[in-house]
Order: sequence, then C-alpha cells, then structure tokens
Amino acid sequence: MREISAKLITEKVKEACIAANCRLPDDVIESFKKGKEEEKSPLGRQIFDKMLDNAALAAKKEVPVCQDTGMAVIFAEIGQDCHIVDGDFETAINEGVRRGYVDGYLRLSVVSDPMRRVNTNDNTPAIIHTSIVPGDQIHITVAPKGFGSENMSAIKMFTPAATRDDVVGFIVDTMSKAGSNPCPPMIVGVGLGGTFEKAAYLAKKAVCTPLDAPAQDEFYADLEKEITEKANKLGIGPQGWGGTVTALKVRVMAFGTHIAGLPCAVNIGCHVTRHQEFTL
Repeated sequence: MREISAKLITEKVKEACIAANCRLPDDVIESFKKGKEEEKSPLGRQIFDKMLDNAALAAKKEVPVCQDTGMAVIFAEIGQDCHIVDGDFETAINEGVRRGYVDGYLRLSVVSDPMRRVNTNDNTPAIIHTSIVPGDQIHITVAPKGFGSENMSAIKMFTPAATRDDVVGFIVDTMSKAGSNPCPPMIVGVGLGGTFEKAAYLAKKAVCTPLDAPAQDEFYADLEKEITEKANKLGIGPQGWGGTVTALKVRVMAFGTHIAGLPCAVNIGCHVTRHQEFTL
C-alpha cells in the first residue's frame, strides 16, 4: 500500500489552479492555429491572431488568460492501492483550490449558497469527481470552468424513439442558442446515455479531454464530425463576429443506458477551455 500525503495533494492542486488559468494546454493552442487556417472571414482570422497573442502574453506574464477564472472542477482517479495520509482527500483538494485562487490572485467567483449569494472569498467549494482505478497513483485534472459558457449548456431526456437527426439537431440548436455568449469558437462536450446526472458528467468529462485524443470509436468519430460541420455552418464565428469556425472541437462520450431512455447533455466550453493534469 503506497502512502500519499494530503499536504502534497494540496500543493499540487494549488499549482495546477494557477497554471490552468495562465497557460493554455498545447492542444488548445494548436486548435487556434488550425482554426485560423480554416477560417474564411478576414475578421475571424484577425480574432484568432488576438486569441493566440492573448494566450502567449498570459503565459509569459503569468496572468490569467481570461478574467473569469472559473469554478474549479476536479477529476480525480484514485488508485485502489494507495492510502492518503496527513488529512482527508476532499479537504486537501479544497485547500489547494483556496490557496491557488487566493495566493495566485485569481478572481474569486464562488458563492456559498445559490440563492443567498454570499461569496466564499476563496473560490471554494470545488466540484470534485472521483473514481477508483487500479494501481497506486492518483491522477488529477484541474479544470476551471467559466460560466459564460457553462450557462449555455443544456440537457434533454430523449426517448429511445429519438433518431440520430433528433440528437444532432438538439446539440447544434444548443450551440446556436449560445451564440456569442460562450466566447466562441466553442469546445463542446456531449454526454450520451447513463442517467440524467451521468450524461451531464460525461459531457463535462468530454470537454476536458485533450482535443487530439481519438474519439470513443469510429461511430462517434463520425458523429463528432457531423455535429462540428453543422455547427460551423451556423455562421456565429470567432467571438460571435461571424465566420466559418464556430466550433473548435466536439467531443462525444457515451455510456450504457436504460431501455426506456436516451439522455443527452451538452456542455459548452469557451475557446479558453482550461485544464491541467498531474500524477502523484
């Protein structure tokens, strides 16, 4: 049984919160470059240049790439052969988020209660998703999620009678209704199957998947391509100023479901869809 200190988890989460907000992953930067090549609008290409400049400047000066530094979403894969010592896991995660946002001078955007709206002043609590996996390591993804894009997300509980066109239509319509609000070009996660909450989890997980990772299988690779092509015909374009690149990537994750249902969740990500990963 391998021991991992909760104090180490806190320190690494702190570092990842700051890094995620200041340095976009390489796959996201590459998607900007590819998007610029594909964009037919001169203004749209200029906006891609500004997006690249903004990302480079944020990394160089170690300042947030976006003023909305998000709500911290944590995906943790915990090896079943490791033991956390010196504290409990969730407290360690939240302490890391607190230190990262306060010490990193990141915007504090979280309230303690959705109705009474009192700011916690440290960006906690974090949203924590855990899974138990084989091995003696802990792999953590820190994904700050801004709400300009999060607010544009949607879920629909289809029946099994729904066709492929129905599902694709709902996803594309969700992106169309989002318009310029999520600071496009968008990165979109789609969760299909499971239950109401599982579909939403899959959609959020999909948004955080590296853009250059392969699709779930050939069927879903074709579905992702179809949705992306239809989304890019919407004409929303970079930052909503019109153009041919509205979606940088659409990622679909599917899971088994009940014979009576077909849940479909769409999680919209802005062009600065951020994530940092580390393994202990």
